Amino acid sequence: MTHQTRWQQRPESSTWGDFGPDDQLGRLNLLTAAKVREGVAEVQSGETFCLSLPLDLPGGTAMNPRRPPPQLNATRRGEHPNMTYPLSRDDARLSDVICDDSVTLALQYSTQWDSLAHMGQWFDVQGNGRPEMVFYNGYRAGVDIIGETDFRGGCGCGQGSHLGARALGIENMAHHGIQGRAVMIDIKKHFGIERFAFGYRHLQQIIAEDKIVIRPGDMVCFRTGMDEAIFEMAGNPDAEYLSSHFAGLDGSDAELRQWVIDSGVVALIADNPAVEILPARPLNEDFYPSHPLHDLCLFRLGVYLGELWHLSELADWLAAHQRHAFLLTAPPLRLPGAVGSPATPIATV
Repeated sequence: MTHQTRWQQRPESSTWGDFGPDDQLGRLNLLTAAKVREGVAEVQSGETFCLSLPLDLPGGTAMNPRRPPPQLNATRRGEHPNMTYPLSRDDARLSDVICDDSVTLALQYSTQWDSLAHMGQWFDVQGNGRPEMVFYNGYRAGVDIIGETDFRGGCGCGQGSHLGARALGIENMAHHGIQGRAVMIDIKKHFGIERFAFGYRHLQQIIAEDKIVIRPGDMVCFRTGMDEAIFEMAGNPDAEYLSSHFAGLDGSDAELRQWVIDSGVVALIADNPAVEILPARPLNEDFYPSHPLHDLCLFRLGVYLGELWHLSELADWLAAHQRHAFLLTAPPLRLPGAVGSPATPIATV
């Protein structure tokens, strides 16, 4: 299906078609070789920081009942588990002891990337008064992103290997590569850990006080301090405490939305589970997205979202050294058809 048949009109403030009629990368097109060099130029000491939580955190399902924690299992060697398995069982002459395992993992359980297939909207792409379930650049539910059930009114619309994202999957992000200049917005340092909707005026206050420069093609990290609390809870998250503390971006703030549009940033990253604060203020009184920042970023602009990152150790180091920019290397899994992925990002300073 070509651009001409996918859509005749695009959403307001979108980049649909700007990077080509069949583009699947969105703003990732702005993460060029020159931007990689800008990121490399920020490296001074060569120190590195792991920006991933352990992937078994936050722990349990208190923070999201639909995403269970990972389960490690040994692969099988016949009827035996292939973990600390001595090959001498099979041949007394062999000295090897083998460990081999598998994992069942919700791809967005812990530190993660959202792909552009993670969230779409009902939108009238043909201009005929009939909204359709579509994703970035007009890719369609049931055609390009396929689930077990066709919620538009049909029966099952995909089976077996056909399920998943035929377009906009996380493998596009992985193939392009995620490495470049990133900057830290340290909300905790300036505002503490109270829960509030972080808007444009808060952002501009931090930018001015910390003398931060954000350029098109940058990735922007927002440290709230939630990652530290998750670590301290050691796999038993206190959902009530976490939901009553820590900032989230105000996806309904018109000025903040305009800044995301105008800034040319490639990704917004936070140490909380959604980047934006939820529940959000409705954008209107009629028909509106539950996640207005996801709508703006994933659906309209092709801006990627990173959630539940471990940012505090890096943020404290940057503040102590009066810096804000660093080289970020953060590839997702190259897993065709997936709509999200765990990540083990590395910051190099």
